[in-house]
Amino acid sequence: MQVWLFLRTFAASMPKEQSAIRERQRTDLREPRRYKVTIYNDDFTSMEFVVKVLVTVFFKAEAEAEALMLQVHHSDKAVVGIYSYDVAVSKVQKATHMAREEHFPLRLTYEPE
Repeated sequence: MQVWLFLRTFAASMPKEQSAIRERQRTDLREPRRYKVTIYNDDFTSMEFVVKVLVTVFFKAEAEAEALMLQVHHSDKAVVGIYSYDVAVSKVQKATHMAREEHFPLRLTYEPE
């Protein structure tokens, strides 16, 4: 009991320190920017390969991949997905790498939504 009383008295007699650190509140939080990935038509990349890329890289169902491939074929381009920046860049790089390995000039881009 004496030790506790001594510590309490000692702590009360110590000068109080004032902290110069102030906490800031951020109120300007926003959703991260989204990027749309577009695939473009060319005269050399096979339709089967485009479907393969859409299924393996963009995880599209076979029917959706075929519909997107036909849209690209008829409209010269199609948006295949909207992603965060890192995911969009990664998917474009992976698909482009697959195309170059097969000697296809397939072109994909990403741009802010």
